[in-house]
Amino acid sequence: MQIIIGVSEIIKARKSIKQNLKIGFVPTMGALHQGHIALVNRSVKENDITIVSIFVNPKQFNDKADLINYPRNIENDLDLLEKAKCNIVFMPDNEDIYNNYQGYQTDLKGIDKIYEGEFRPGHFQGVVDVVYRLFDLVKPHKAYFGEKDFQQLAIIKLMTKNANLPIEVIACEIVREKSGLAMSSRNERLSDEQKTVSAKIYKTMLKHTKNLKPNQKTQEIIQKIKEEIDNTAFLKTEYIVFCEQESLKPVYTLAKNTDVKLCLAVWCEKIRLIDNISLHI
Repeated sequence: MQIIIGVSEIIKARKSIKQNLKIGFVPTMGALHQGHIALVNRSVKENDITIVSIFVNPKQFNDKADLINYPRNIENDLDLLEKAKCNIVFMPDNEDIYNNYQGYQTDLKGIDKIYEGEFRPGHFQGVVDVVYRLFDLVKPHKAYFGEKDFQQLAIIKLMTKNANLPIEVIACEIVREKSGLAMSSRNERLSDEQKTVSAKIYKTMLKHTKNLKPNQKTQEIIQKIKEEIDNTAFLKTEYIVFCEQESLKPVYTLAKNTDVKLCLAVWCEKIRLIDNISLHI
């Protein structure tokens, strides 16, 4: 496994790869868990060469405390990637990534301003800036992203389409703890008690979406989920929304034979957790 630090080095390494080889790419911010490794495993299976980036992107943190507290464990990350048969790990620093690069502007049709975007202003522009830059440097054939960050995934797909990049953006299923809690690097900051309590987020979503019917008002379901989560120690909902799978437009009334997402963000004391489930009505 090759470890590359500099932008000039990754450009050189990319040029040295034979043209007939397929390249898979998994961009991460480190603090890797089995959710990330599932992405790497899929890339290794589907491509000749897998490149993983580790870069804690300051542009996508609207809260400085969150950036400072974001878990970092490079030794463990590299150990996991080696075992997963990753070929190249790209670990640039902030100055090198953003040197002579001002970011990438594109029309995101407003989907960067809603849900996560409403509570994390500037977050998605930071994501677009760094992912476009990484795509330009790595030039992968396929890029892998987890569905836990469902809105981010939709934005990256739109950015890739707008920029006419010849990259297939692949969505990978959420990987969960045995308890049902969606795997996240931020889970490292949860105490054992908080982890147990946070598992209720997923269970509550499932509980209140078991018997959905056409013409049902989503606000009624949202209210039940909100009440149950907010009445749980440590937990406080930030938002809950039903939305269309593709456009992300909010869904207020369930329609027959449609696919929707139920997305939410919940604070477990000072740690922010997100999750979503796919539903067919």
